[in-house]
Amino acid sequence: MAVLTQKKPTTLVEKFNDQTWRRKFVNNVLIPWIFIAPLLIIHLYVVAIPAVQGIYMSLTDWKGVGMNVNFVGLENYRELFFEDETFGKALSNNILWMAFFLTVPFILALFCATMLSQVRRGGMLYRSILFIPYVLASVVTATIWKNLLNPQRGIGAAVDNILGLEGVFGVAYLGRTDSALMSIAFIDNWQFWGFLMILFLAAMQSIPPVLYDAAKIDGANRWQEFRHVTLPGIRPILVFMFMMVAIFSFLAFDYIFLLTQGGPGGASEVIATQLYKNAFFRFQAGYGAAQGVVISIFAGFIILIFVTVKRRGWDI
Repeated sequence: MAVLTQKKPTTLVEKFNDQTWRRKFVNNVLIPWIFIAPLLIIHLYVVAIPAVQGIYMSLTDWKGVGMNVNFVGLENYRELFFEDETFGKALSNNILWMAFFLTVPFILALFCATMLSQVRRGGMLYRSILFIPYVLASVVTATIWKNLLNPQRGIGAAVDNILGLEGVFGVAYLGRTDSALMSIAFIDNWQFWGFLMILFLAAMQSIPPVLYDAAKIDGANRWQEFRHVTLPGIRPILVFMFMMVAIFSFLAFDYIFLLTQGGPGGASEVIATQLYKNAFFRFQAGYGAAQGVVISIFAGFIILIFVTVKRRGWDI
């Protein structure tokens, strides 16, 4: 007995005339695109178009005001990498900032998260206390610490008065070229590390307890449990935050600008503060746009490293 089979539509006209294909097209293609279209439009106007405009402006000699835009090609980049000595100093400060934030806050967060994961009573109170600095606005935190580090009336001055000393602890840490950048990094870290701790603690609590029980049966001590159970269990969030902090290190701006504005003598200058000054104070918007593109390139390079490592089979 011959079995009748329906011929599948091949041409575009046949597909639209076929009710089954039309229904699948509406459900699987048209409706999803309708829902995602508003987000794509917003992304286009807020991210894509400004990004393209920024790249174009980096190739011009624009003052930031008016319509007098002179196309200069790669001249801004040539000056940036081969003539501007202050850019090299700012870049080295960004790298030093990144080295600090890829070590100190991670060590603090991992240590405290490990300790808090073993607390059974009052754990929520301790977490809230350590997390409170993160919810403070950066301008508030900067003002608090600017007063605390004041050499005349801050913590150091109070310690000198108690010990009967003069100028030993009451030092203008934000006013010295050898301590300004790391002092700002300390203040930023005071606010930031609690956020990392909460993330790591949440990841630790998702590790099955049976893994720790198995490690104890095998005779593992606390360090071995942390190394072979805790770290592998939180590796995804650890690596992700490692990548994000590395990217954020090239975007550092608020605390530096609020506390020293890149001073003294450019000791705490980073690319973002230099970009702001060039674009809005020195009326070199085209040159500032070039610096912004360079920041994006560095961020993209960091992402590329992690993507390459993951594709090569590293368990991250």
